[in-house]
Amino acid sequence: MGYYQIALGSGILGVRASTMAKSWAIKAEQPTVPDLSADRFIQGGGSSSPSRRRNLVFVVNPQGPSHAIDITREAIREGADAVIAVGGDGTLHEVVNGFFWAGKAVTNHDRTATSSTALGLIPLGTGSDFARTLGRKNDPVEAIECIHRGLRSRIDVGVISGEQGESHYFINVADIHLSAKAGYYASRYKKFGNLCYVIGALQAFIGHHNQDLRIKINEGKWETYSKATALCIGNAKYFGGGMKITPNADPFNGNLEVVILQDFKWYDFILKLHKLYNGTHLSVKNVSSISVRSIEVEDVSGSGGIFVQSDGEHLGFLPRKFRIVPGAIEMIC
Repeated sequence: MGYYQIALGSGILGVRASTMAKSWAIKAEQPTVPDLSADRFIQGGGSSSPSRRRNLVFVVNPQGPSHAIDITREAIREGADAVIAVGGDGTLHEVVNGFFWAGKAVTNHDRTATSSTALGLIPLGTGSDFARTLGRKNDPVEAIECIHRGLRSRIDVGVISGEQGESHYFINVADIHLSAKAGYYASRYKKFGNLCYVIGALQAFIGHHNQDLRIKINEGKWETYSKATALCIGNAKYFGGGMKITPNADPFNGNLEVVILQDFKWYDFILKLHKLYNGTHLSVKNVSSISVRSIEVEDVSGSGGIFVQSDGEHLGFLPRKFRIVPGAIEMIC
């Protein structure tokens, strides 16, 4: 086990680092909590004492499957002030799922604790799409200064449930059919940077067939959407390395934005790619947008081969239900 110090504004972080199954879990203590406030922010650490030490856990570059989830759950149960995801959207995704267990939020073992564990982010990934929604860059100095300030805000989280009732959480974008298949293939081309998603999408079009989907919005009636190419469910705005796919999504408003692309051909994707990246595709024919609290999606054909993913992780196939959990996590932002 090693010991490090990280400069944080006017303070110093004392850091203990240990390797756990090829993942790094770094525990740090910050000497003071700054006395700052903002309109919708909560003072970091949940204490008015300016001298209270903050126990931070940094999850860095997890390589073992779901190991970041386990690290996060352990940190929350032990009463960490914050768990900081250091890396890309995949690391953040696992850390977010670590805040929950068996459909419920993980809590501190100490029942007398007055504050909850917050989520933090130091974006260092190829895409860092969620950070884009927050207006953040891959700038570790800026991110560490943000963590040092400790301002918290309640952020929404999406939850996905399948036929067996299991729950999976996402903080960025979940998607269905072509876009999910494209993400599945894109993981093979990460060496090409943000172009990996474009390459994955082109590969996904090979043998692709638009499919009719049955959709239920907010527990209402089932409706059929014909020749669906892709369906994207955004808690935040970006995916695929900067593609502004759900441009009206806001992780603080208690809703999900659903964008449905219908009857797209491979050449439509090429010709309209720039609109997908700058978020102007909602004006394109056969593109629709809906603000929802929940949405259920089924494959009309019943083939069971329509891909589902969230935050870049392949989750299997339809049917699935998606819903928003407003203010599910306090985030340092």
